[in-house]
Amino acid sequence: MSTQITVLWTYLRARCNAAGGWNEAGTVVEKVILTAVFAGLAIAVGAIIVAKVTTKANSINLN
Repeated sequence: MSTQITVLWTYLRARCNAAGGWNEAGTVVEKVILTAVFAGLAIAVGAIIVAKVTTKANSINLN
């Protein structure tokens, strides 16, 4: 996954440089959006892990 993020980041930097550089005015909004995306991904991964652990725990026979 980190390779994909690195490739995406490199692509975005190249596109920004081709478009005339990095606009500092939009970086705050961009950082907020990226933070929200990564937070959403972290919550989704956490929910998947909790669901799998709960399913596994419920399948244990205690008799």
